[in-house]
Parts: sequence; C-alpha cells; structure tokens
Amino acid sequence: MVFRRRDRRPFTTVLSELVYPRGGWWRAVQYIVHRLRRLPDPPHRIARGVFAGVLISCTPLFGLHFIGAGVIAWAIRGNILAALIATFFGNPVTLPFIAYGSVELGHWMLGDPSGIGFEEILQSFSGVWTSFYHNVRALFTAEIADWAGLRHFFDDIFLPYLIGGLLPGIVLGMICYYATLPGVAAYQKLRDRQRRERIERAIEKRQKAADKERRRAEKVAAKVEDDR
Repeated sequence: MVFRRRDRRPFTTVLSELVYPRGGWWRAVQYIVHRLRRLPDPPHRIARGVFAGVLISCTPLFGLHFIGAGVIAWAIRGNILAALIATFFGNPVTLPFIAYGSVELGHWMLGDPSGIGFEEILQSFSGVWTSFYHNVRALFTAEIADWAGLRHFFDDIFLPYLIGGLLPGIVLGMICYYATLPGVAAYQKLRDRQRRERIERAIEKRQKAADKERRRAEKVAAKVEDDR
C-alpha cells in the first residue's frame, strides 16, 4: 500500500507514544496548532469546532468523543475537522485532572459532598469493562449476570462525571474558542498576504521576461533592417 509504514512499529511502541508522543508533548501541541491554522474555513467556524472538541473531551463518553465532537460542531455550525483535532485536549496529561475535577464537582452539584478519590475513579473505569463483558457473556452462557457493579459505577462515577464535566467543558471550551479565533485569523491574513506577494512577484517576473524578449526581438528586427 502507498501509505503503509515501511517499518512496522511494535505494539508497545504504539502504546508508549499514546502516553508520550515521539518528539515530546510540546512538538505535538505545535503540530495540532499548525493543523488548526491551516484548515480551509473562516476563523469563527474553526474556533467553534475547537470549542466542540474541548467540551466533549471533558465528558466520560470515552470512545464516542470523535462522534460527539462532530455532532456538536455540526449543531453549532463549526468546523468538524477542527472539532476532531481539538479532542486532543483530553490526553493522558490533562485527563486525570479533568476526571478528578469533574467527578468532584458533579458530586457537589448532586448534593453529595463526600466525593471520591482519584484511585477509586481509575479502579472503577478499569473494572466497569470487565463487569460489562461478564454480563454480556452471561446472556449467552449459564453464568449469572450481576448489574449491581454497573449501577454503582453509573451513580457514583459516570453521572457525576457527566454533570460535573459540562461546566468545566464549557468554560475551557470558551477559553480555547477565544484563544483560537485571533490566532487563526492572524495566520490566515498572513497567508493571504504572502500568497498575494508570490502572485505579484510571479507576474512581475513574467512581465520582465516578456519585456526582455520584446527588446531582443526589436534588436533582431533593427539588425535585419540595417543589413538591408
């Protein structure tokens, strides 16, 4: 295939680069910003897409962030590709802070001041998939399904995370919106000016070449006239 890598990366390398990208996080952030600036859309639509991607990244809808970002961007008439790129906001560095803060805020908003520890949040997310797989398998085998664990996860983790993540998601999304808007606008103006300058230089170069050719032709014609 044309786009297949020549050197296949080991699975462990792929996992490690999900946690720490090749070249470091700063280079990854620079690449994301570069891609956002080069999107062919008005700045306000790109900024709306960024808002959608950041907002959905603050929710516990893991595995559905791309779909959710695209739906929100479509609903607010934002750039869908910008929304997909902006889901990078929820990365292994920021996600622990987002998860813990959202769950704590959600418990407070639901009237439960007890809260929950970060380690318990991690254990709940890791255990919910095991419990879900067991219950699905129980539908087709003689095993007994137990949905109590999933209900505990929904009441203590998922619902507080979802409710508590909306407010930080909106706030962070608005911050990223207003940070993206002038940056993209300035980049597009600079790109348009450079494009006009390249076109003007090309026209000027072509005009000089045409004038040179015209003068050469005039000299040849004058020489022929003199020879006669």
